Amino acid sequence: MEERGCIKCGHTKAETKEIATTGTGLSKMFDIQHNKFVVVYCTNCGYSEFYNKQASTASNVVDFFFGG
Repeated sequence: MEERGCIKCGHTKAETKEIATTGTGLSKMFDIQHNKFVVVYCTNCGYSEFYNKQASTASNVVDFFFGG
């Protein structure tokens, strides 16, 4: 099986972080952070992709990040 890596630099190690952001309108006005994302990033070059936390889990988004 071919090993895949970061689409920018080819490095094969990635990590994840979770972030929350505000939306628009009242949520922005009152700083309500209801949009949650998993960020998968390359530990070598920092290339990052955001995934909706409600629609995915950290275990399968890392696989998706590397094209698996």
